[in-house]
Amino acid sequence: MERELGVVSTFSELVNAGVKVLALSSPMTPAEMERFYPLAKEEAAKYGVSAVREADLIKTALFPEDIAEGKEVLLLFQGNTKYAYDQIKADQAALIKENAYDESAQIEIARRFGRLLSYTPRKINRLLAENTDYRTLDDFNIQATNVFLYYKDLKKATDFYTQTLGLELLTTYDNASILKITDEALLVLVDAAKGMHSADEPKTVALALLTDQLPEWYDYLQKEGVPIKYTYKPKEGGPHDGFVAIDPEGYLLEFELFKQHKENEDFVPYLEQNEPTNTKVTYGGKTLNFHGAITWLYYQDVLAMQDFSEDIMGFELVADQGWTKIYRVTDSGFIGLVDERRGMHKFSKEKAVTVSFILEDLDGWYDYVNRKKPFELRDGGFEEEPDGRYKAFVGYDLGQYYYEFDKFFDHPDNEKLMPLFK
Repeated sequence: MERELGVVSTFSELVNAGVKVLALSSPMTPAEMERFYPLAKEEAAKYGVSAVREADLIKTALFPEDIAEGKEVLLLFQGNTKYAYDQIKADQAALIKENAYDESAQIEIARRFGRLLSYTPRKINRLLAENTDYRTLDDFNIQATNVFLYYKDLKKATDFYTQTLGLELLTTYDNASILKITDEALLVLVDAAKGMHSADEPKTVALALLTDQLPEWYDYLQKEGVPIKYTYKPKEGGPHDGFVAIDPEGYLLEFELFKQHKENEDFVPYLEQNEPTNTKVTYGGKTLNFHGAITWLYYQDVLAMQDFSEDIMGFELVADQGWTKIYRVTDSGFIGLVDERRGMHKFSKEKAVTVSFILEDLDGWYDYVNRKKPFELRDGGFEEEPDGRYKAFVGYDLGQYYYEFDKFFDHPDNEKLMPLFK
């Protein structure tokens, strides 16, 4: 009982500190709870926390159904949290009574309970995966992010990225060049005459190249005559600095540094642990490098897309600027959601970009998507490349961006590519 009392004390302190909204004690038999309750109630009161006995803990997909069968728990909370908990139970009962407690409703009730317990979306996803067949993209081992850009002159674009920016060319196919920004963030330049998009479609995307060498990159690109859309104006105390350049066919490249700031407290530790990836560019006696990349995408409804990114894709939110949300997909590859009312681009239904994720278990994800239908698939199912270099399938996110899911195979053309995924 002493151990359980320590748990109540710890959880009560967390509730009082605002770290948790609702906490639960360990399940106990009614007889055990009868002896324990007066002591626990007294301990919780030291922190201004209420302790209420619950003999019928809500059953959700977060936990095994029998976790508290025939037992009681304590609800530890402040304010109107008990009302919120009771409302979840009432809504669940109403859905069951109306024969509307289907899989979707069960997941939503579980998420509401998880949020009340102050679990992160990723924690909720993990619990759902342990107790149901619910999965997110993240469960199928994302090996790299990838963004496809579309060009009328593929050779000129490839020369720019390999020679001017110094990115490593990993391989070329008859319609594309694949380049490395970092080991887990790739860039594919596509011949628009042979790709899924036209080069004339709106370029509703920006690629952020993350670096701590902004002055050097800025001076170098100016010297090389690369057009600059927004100049470099570092701001003391701000969350980030940067500038925006324009590639040969009008795509925006944001060279960006994220600094220690309350906005970036979850983001910066990832960036600082990344080993910089050197380019072939030397300037001012330094080899210029990048340590990550963000693909910025533009939406009319960022909040809906936030739910999609967290609940369907399983991405981790690492920076929330209000009108932008940055998600970690790999350690150096990130997706950024932008409110089109404040971003560099406006929303467009068509766009000359495809967002891609390279997966270890592509077949498993394809099977899951076909069974569960978490998003719309593009016609055609799997595309298996005739030479056996890769296979892929394509879906759409809520803003009608093409999401491509890929797996590459051992092949002479993939000699430089495959070591990244092993």
